[in-house]
Amino acid sequence: MGIFDKIFGSGEKKEETKKELPWKQLTAMEQLDEIEKASHSKLQAIFKHSTRCGISGMVIRSFERSFDLTGEDVDLYYLDLLNHRDISSEIAAKFQVYHESPQFIVIRKGQTVHHASHSAITPQVLHQFM
Repeated sequence: MGIFDKIFGSGEKKEETKKELPWKQLTAMEQLDEIEKASHSKLQAIFKHSTRCGISGMVIRSFERSFDLTGEDVDLYYLDLLNHRDISSEIAAKFQVYHESPQFIVIRKGQTVHHASHSAITPQVLHQFM
């Protein structure tokens, strides 16, 4: 690889393997009660994402690349903020977190045990609550 390839790229596209995450779409208010109930037997996590925000897009791609658990370990919910702002507001009230975007919330035994926003979002935090 020459210096020009390093600067401008070689023209070859590297194929990035995208792993499938066990996302569950969060689209109904009733799911919040289900999440709270399920959190007593299994770790629950909600990723709130704004599909129009470049920073949110960057954060979710980083999250997906470094996610190393399975659906057996955690129920992982995805909330599209633009389509479900009402659910986001209810999450803030129900789980006692201030709304941010992007935001990652971890629920265990009915309580928020972790929440982070922007560059502080990492899936590795899940390991400490399992």
